[in-house]
Formats: sequence, C-alpha cells, structure tokens
Amino acid sequence: MSTHTSTPRKLSALDFNRMKKEKRKISMVTCYDFAYARVLADTEIDMLLVGDSCAMVMHGHPSTLLATPEMMATHTAAVSRGAPNKFLVTDMPFLSFRKGIAPALECVDLLMKAGAEALKIEGVRGHEETIRAIVESGVPVQGHLGLTPQSIHQMGGFKVQGRGAEQAQALLEDALTLERLGCFSVVLECVPSEIGRQISEKLTIPTIGIGAGPSTDGQVLVLQDMLGMNPDFQPKFLRHYFTGKSAVRDAVNRYHEDVLKERFPSASESYL
Repeated sequence: MSTHTSTPRKLSALDFNRMKKEKRKISMVTCYDFAYARVLADTEIDMLLVGDSCAMVMHGHPSTLLATPEMMATHTAAVSRGAPNKFLVTDMPFLSFRKGIAPALECVDLLMKAGAEALKIEGVRGHEETIRAIVESGVPVQGHLGLTPQSIHQMGGFKVQGRGAEQAQALLEDALTLERLGCFSVVLECVPSEIGRQISEKLTIPTIGIGAGPSTDGQVLVLQDMLGMNPDFQPKFLRHYFTGKSAVRDAVNRYHEDVLKERFPSASESYL
C-alpha cells in the first residue's frame, strides 16, 4: 500500500464561506517576508495576511499610516514566493482606496500582480462604490471594522470599539453593508465579545476576529506578537505561543560565546 499523502488543496475565497456554514473555525496570521512564509507554508494555517502592520513590525514606524502601495507589494511578493500554497490577503494601505475608483484600481492592480489573492480594506463609509468596483473587477475583498488602525487618530488611540447600543448598531450596519457590497469576509478588531457574536450570527459571510471574542468564525493575530518577539506588547486579546525574543537572544548569545572561546567552528564544521 502506498504511504503517499496528498498535499492539501489550496483554499479559495469560496472555501471560507463553506467553512462558516460547516461551523469550522478559520485560522489566519500575518506574514511579511519570505523566511517566515516558508515556515508557514508547512503549517495548517488557513490564510495569511500581509498586513499594513508591516510598517510597524518590519520597518519600525509608529503606526500603519506609513505603509505605501509599493511597500505592500514588496512584502506581498516575498510572502507569495515563500508560501504559494496559502491563500494570501494583502491590506490596501492608508488612503489608497479613498482617492477615487481609478487610483484605487491602480493599487489593486499592483498588489494582485505582486501575488495577493484578496485585498483587505478598512471601514466602509465613504468608499462603498470603490469596494463595489473592486469586487466587480473580480477581486475578493475582505472588510475590516471595529478598531481600524488607519483611523487611529480619529478614534483617539487604540480603544475598544462598539461599546454602547448606538456604536454596536453602527458596526452591525457597516458589516451588513460590506456583505451587500460582495465582501467574502470581515475582520472585526477590538470589539466586545457580544458584538462579535451578534455580527457573526447576522452575516452569511465569515467574520475573523482579533480581540472580538470566541464567537467569530475565525481568528487572526500578528505572527511576531503570538511568537513573543515583543514581550512588552500584551493587549488583552493576545496569547503568546512562544518566547521568541528570549529564545533568539539566547541562541545568539550562545553563538557569541562559542566564537569567543573558539568552540565554533569545530573541525567537523571546517573545510579540509
């Protein structure tokens, strides 16, 4: 009998709707580079996100506002090459979808040709027609509601959104609008668990939560956050699955010590 196991079929945007109907949770993490993409390609994760958080995580900027279409395209291409077997979503960066339909489609063209298979767009009010035009162009779109980091100055900081009946109703209405516009899924960030549950139950498309409680149809985290690469960053919604910073630090220090004490390289690690 053959022991060969087939490679899992690559997921498409349509699969996530099926997963919601089957009540099968969806997993998603961010990825920004080829090296981590190669690791994630060998995992069971469902979906990768080249988030505009790359401006902070990879470039050291204080917010996501410094991400550009060219920056996003560069990271998207690297991740696409490293994990061609994973469904890949890329953020449209700050204002790229607010300058009119034609400029937005130029950004869409750039990111899709870089390797994205879907695009994530923050908010909905004021750019409904742009979202519709992108969807009608044949591009899967993932919405993003709640705490939308591109609007952080307007929101007054990183705060939980949707508290109170009026805000909760507005979030639900925006989510339903995104569904009507043809989005294949919606990220809900930093909203009360009950609001996450209510929106997830009302929508026929899946919700992906980050700080939105356990009742969303899936969850997303920033990879470096869940790996503990920045242990000082500890929002309530984050769980560390690895002590990454200390593990890497200790490995580099062991290497340093081996070099100083002439334990590296050994004879077996040297050419004759």
